[in-house]
Amino acid sequence: MDISEYDPASLPDLLPLYYRRLFPFYQYYRWLNYGGVVKNYFPHREFSFTLKDDIYVRYQSFNNQSELEKEMQKMNPYKIDIGAVYSHKPSMHNSVKSGTFQAQEKELVFDIDMTDYDDVRRCCSSADICTKCWTLMTIAIRILDRALTEDFGFKHRLWVYSGRRGVHCWVCDDAARKLSQAERTAVAEYLSVVKGGEETIKKIQLSDPIHPLISKSITVVERYFEQYALVGQDILENKQCWEKVLALVPEAVRENVQRDFQKARSSVERWSKLKRIVSSLEMKKGAHTAEEIMLQYCYPRLDANVSKGVNHLLKSPFSVHPKTGRISVPIDLRKLDQFDPFAVPTISMICSELDNVNVKEDPESPGDGEPETKRRTRDFKKTSLAPYVKVFEQFLDRLDQSRKGELLLKSDLKREF
Repeated sequence: MDISEYDPASLPDLLPLYYRRLFPFYQYYRWLNYGGVVKNYFPHREFSFTLKDDIYVRYQSFNNQSELEKEMQKMNPYKIDIGAVYSHKPSMHNSVKSGTFQAQEKELVFDIDMTDYDDVRRCCSSADICTKCWTLMTIAIRILDRALTEDFGFKHRLWVYSGRRGVHCWVCDDAARKLSQAERTAVAEYLSVVKGGEETIKKIQLSDPIHPLISKSITVVERYFEQYALVGQDILENKQCWEKVLALVPEAVRENVQRDFQKARSSVERWSKLKRIVSSLEMKKGAHTAEEIMLQYCYPRLDANVSKGVNHLLKSPFSVHPKTGRISVPIDLRKLDQFDPFAVPTISMICSELDNVNVKEDPESPGDGEPETKRRTRDFKKTSLAPYVKVFEQFLDRLDQSRKGELLLKSDLKREF
């Protein structure tokens, strides 16, 4: 992973510039304030900051955008996490009566981390990623986004690159934010298909009839499987690799498959032989061996605990990853296959872009009385961060339109009565 242009030691020097000139506070507040429809929604939100030397400050809360900006510019957090909307201001959690301080609402969130695929990827392990294994994140987003939209009817899903080795999803619909812990758990369980830890060899067991979630997920995986698993990962390259796959094949035909594997020359050829042999067996038994293998190698692996708790913290969009320097940016689903984690700007890159910008006054500038937020808007537009903020703004516009539509509908219904 080439992050040569970023030196973690430079972070303390870069963060003040980032929070003063580049962080999109206006859009950020616009998101978490949700149109100001619910009084105290933003002031009751928990923010958590991780400072230098892993100093962790929880239960921060702010009355408005200006307070949030001032505090972030004062503390220059290495990492920002967003928590729930509580019954009281989180900053006052020590002064309220015991037991009354409760997490009430939060976006339904998902966290997918590449380390959870270490048993099925050959190119990298632990925190490392490359363009070969990144396809797993593309598949995960495609499968989960389809399910959230079609199976649950959620309209407002913000997908964000974590800055290093994974992706997060924030489901921001009103109904999603109001879900109880039990309901969140039910959604997470519904979407969790790969079951069992390291000691479990076969992590997928399909039965007839195949559930629509599974069959639609198989359709997504099939689009990527040959190029990703058979060519890129070469999962049947040699005996050591194919032993792992053979362990997922019914014992009755394992020897036949092994024999055919030895005669074949490539993963693609071996896969086609495996499919032919297991399909002849499955005519009698109704098993789904090939599909089970594909899902075990490619289906999204969720950190379900992140999704289940209302009060669980999750890394904020536009936070900086201290190790890679990459900004945690929104992902444009319309260009998902082209998304490249290595092209995501680092803090050093955008700060140097800002330094290199011609310091001449912008001809469109309204003059000296220009508000700070306006000036900052132009600042990030001069850097590689601009297209990612635009993706975020488009997401916020859809949220706004939806909210206006709901308010109109309510007023029309009132008129009718």
